[in-house]
Amino acid sequence: MSLGDPHTSRHPAAVLFDMDGTLVDSEKLWDVALQELAAVYGGTLSDDARRSIVGTVMADSMRILHEDLGQPERDLKVSADWIDARILELFRTGLSWRPGAMALLTAVRAAGIPTALVTSSGRPLVEVALETLGRENFDVVVCGDEVVAAKPHPEPYLTAARLLGVPIERCVAIEDSATGVASALAAGAAVLAVPAEVPLPSTDGVHQLKSLTTVDLEFLAALLAGR
Repeated sequence: MSLGDPHTSRHPAAVLFDMDGTLVDSEKLWDVALQELAAVYGGTLSDDARRSIVGTVMADSMRILHEDLGQPERDLKVSADWIDARILELFRTGLSWRPGAMALLTAVRAAGIPTALVTSSGRPLVEVALETLGRENFDVVVCGDEVVAAKPHPEPYLTAARLLGVPIERCVAIEDSATGVASALAAGAAVLAVPAEVPLPSTDGVHQLKSLTTVDLEFLAALLAGR
């Protein structure tokens, strides 16, 4: 069935994509960097702490790591700088797409539907990731270090909708983490959750799938219509 004009009411006004764990299979790379830093500090990051880090901005991630290691006195910036340098190396050599993500992004762009990348990662890392994702695939990019309040606050998604000039209520946000889902829900977007490394609880108003391989334009339209 043809969906026709992408700007009709049947279509999302925009699709807002999270990055880590949603479009790219980067959480495994974060695992490597975080465990390496924990080892430098003489410890091992616990599974619970690792799950808590998913979807957080760098300062919060480092705070969780320090507290988990029993070293809360450590300098957040020193640790963040170490992780930034290591993850940049890993992104340049080992970044791959999540299942179904490239096909969905390509279909959305081909239909003329506006897109945004809305991520907790900082701009330097996102610039490297865009070499894989394709800068031309996003009309707007909102990074975690470019907003006052990061996820789970609604500001990142509200900012993306504002920059695109579309109502957030007509947008579909695609996320993999509880932090990102909370941000998108609070902003007022329709939310599709596709967990990567950490299982997500069932949440009212959130449709959850195992992967993006079954998601197409008609699915996105139905998701928005069924709110």
